Amino acid sequence: MGSDLEIKDVISNDEIKNLIYTIRGKQVMIDSDVAMLYHYETKRINETVRRNIERFPETFCFQLTEKEVESLISMRSQIATALENNKFRNKKYIPYVFTEQGIAMLSGLLKNEIAVQVSINIMNAFVEMRKFLLINGQVFERLTNVECKLLEHDKKFDKVFNQLQHENDIKQKIFFQGQIWDSYSLIIDIIRRANKKITIIDNYVDDSILKMLAKKNKNVEVVILTSDKSNIDKLDINKFNKEYPALKVAKTNKFHDRFIIIDNKELYHCGASIKDLGKKCFAINKIEDIGIIDKLIKE
Repeated sequence: MGSDLEIKDVISNDEIKNLIYTIRGKQVMIDSDVAMLYHYETKRINETVRRNIERFPETFCFQLTEKEVESLISMRSQIATALENNKFRNKKYIPYVFTEQGIAMLSGLLKNEIAVQVSINIMNAFVEMRKFLLINGQVFERLTNVECKLLEHDKKFDKVFNQLQHENDIKQKIFFQGQIWDSYSLIIDIIRRANKKITIIDNYVDDSILKMLAKKNKNVEVVILTSDKSNIDKLDINKFNKEYPALKVAKTNKFHDRFIIIDNKELYHCGASIKDLGKKCFAINKIEDIGIIDKLIKE
């Protein structure tokens, strides 16, 4: 390789800066990148180090751990390219890295025509990176502090959001015309709260209530109190019980409003018949006076 071609192939300071990384609190370059810059094979660079090991203390050169390699590959795409695709590296070896002092020592041991120019560029790149970090250190520190605060806020937001998502106390909801899915979903949520028994009081139920009750917890007993005007027949009930026992339907004319009772402990008043959810504006309210439940059941 002629000297003119080699000089043209020397990488600029800006390009070299992209090959400098911070590992264990030190600015370093990976051995395969150093080899590429000096037009050597990686193994020749490392052989030079081993032959002159007394000149390369750990402050000059050290080998990465497997964990550090995995972390760098997964987190930093530029290092991933250097470690995985660089033709100067034998992939079965864990890489070494060189500090600024280590590269200065190495440059004095290498014997090719571009070593001097490459060494100058590398040293300049290290100096520029050090100045950049020094000048912008406070900015980086502030950014880190801001990021930590944002992460803390994110955690608090996630905690509150999760609490809202799993909120157990459904006190009052108002649905407007057209909110069919929203109101349907709330009724399903109420049904799923039952562990033992669901009592539904609604004079105008039809087989649509069975589709909702199919989502109840296993072995939860269901009692529907409805009027003669309801459109639900014995065949529907029998088929439902074969798969989702146990459902009982009783006819009564004692009630005007709609109620849902969960485990004889929670009472919900529904302003619309369950089969008409979302057709008009209505509300669902939780009644806190548990004593009313006994009165309703006795009715």
